Amino acid sequence: RRGDDTFLARYRHFFALTDPTNCLKSNHELDVAKAVVSKYKEDGVLPSSGEEGLWRAKYIHDSAFHPETGDKQNILGRMSFQVPGGMLITGILMAFYKSPLEIFLGQWLNQSFNALVNFTNRSGDKPLPNSVILTAYITATSLATATSIGMNKVLGSKAPPLVGRFVPFMAVAVANMVNIPCMRQQELKEGVVLYDEDGNKLGNSPVAARNAITKVTISRICIAAPGMLLTPILMERLEKMPRFRSIGKWQSCAIQTVCVGCFLVAAVPFGCALYPQKQSISVEKLETELQESIRAKHPERRLVYYNKGL
Repeated sequence: RRGDDTFLARYRHFFALTDPTNCLKSNHELDVAKAVVSKYKEDGVLPSSGEEGLWRAKYIHDSAFHPETGDKQNILGRMSFQVPGGMLITGILMAFYKSPLEIFLGQWLNQSFNALVNFTNRSGDKPLPNSVILTAYITATSLATATSIGMNKVLGSKAPPLVGRFVPFMAVAVANMVNIPCMRQQELKEGVVLYDEDGNKLGNSPVAARNAITKVTISRICIAAPGMLLTPILMERLEKMPRFRSIGKWQSCAIQTVCVGCFLVAAVPFGCALYPQKQSISVEKLETELQESIRAKHPERRLVYYNKGL
């Protein structure tokens, strides 16, 4: 609606798209929104509620249906569930991070959620084999757990308590660098689908897939950063106050969960808006065979497009 040429336009778009209240829409409401959008695409007919109604339906539709397959997404994997799901898991990660068991359970929960989100928001329309999903899940969970335990041992009693609170973020950042490429390894092997301006398929490119996955990984780390870096600073100050000195782990977890949720409301659309969803790439940067194939059919073409994924 607002275009995707500027960051602000994309931010406003994703703020509406990732609105947590979209998770409350019933299957009937989602199906009605899909019917409205499909009707408009087919014959250009606006709903009785006019253009505003069309855009409301479009945001509801896009929040729940995959942009390429058209399939209804699992509610826990939708970007609109990032705030409620992310705040709960991050609050647990930041409150329980000292013992190996706490670290393992926290990272297992986090990577289970991440694997579902990465699978749900992948680019392309090909199903992933169960072996790929399982490998990515085990690898990311193991690496995140090892990072957390290793950082805790290295820091030990030498570092200030505040530094120890940043360990969960370091583990989450490392896990994202593993989980996302693993969950999308089929794209790295076979490439993402390339299109022209009219949506006609031109081929598949692993080069474009690498660009897409790199940008998605950066975006996910940026989503986690504000809550996981600023909340520890806030908690460090709160716990120095007499009223908060004697709070237990679960009370601390509740406070951190609320804080992270407040940050995520702004951070989720921020991360999604860092890069345009529809990416372009020069034909000259593609694989040699693909360049030749495109130029043989479209000698004047300079740019091609692909869906980055979220």
